Amino acid sequence: MIETYVHRGKGYNPFLIRDGWQVAQLNYMPEQRASAIHKVDRHLATDEVFILSKGKSVLIAAKESANGLRFKTVRMKPGVTYNIPRMMWHNIAMRPGDRVMIVEKSNTHLGDFEYRPLGAEEERDLQAKIKRSMRINGSSRKDSRNPHESIAK
Repeated sequence: MIETYVHRGKGYNPFLIRDGWQVAQLNYMPEQRASAIHKVDRHLATDEVFILSKGKSVLIAAKESANGLRFKTVRMKPGVTYNIPRMMWHNIAMRPGDRVMIVEKSNTHLGDFEYRPLGAEEERDLQAKIKRSMRINGSSRKDSRNPHESIAK
């Protein structure tokens, strides 16, 4: 009557796939550490929901303009639901032991994505924003006043 799913390995694992949606777990892997982030991705057909279950991960969103990417980073809080709208560039910076649950359209991992490499200046800007977010204990006043604010703004 109750199904139970656990992913103990490293990386991304979609383990509950149903009609039209799936739940996956992303566990820390070296490619997700802050200094290893050299690209962002986006999904063409689905929003992607992230829920931190353990750790201090930083969710990254980016809007593209003629001047390159403009980043917004948020240090995630356990149990809070974060949504990245479809077509929004994103990634996640993680530390060892971090775990994030992901809810998205089914089979997103099989082809509904595209990657964009970061330029050197974009990487420096992103690294600085991640470091600031990692140092923050909790959310900013703006976030605490409006918990439904889009991180893409």
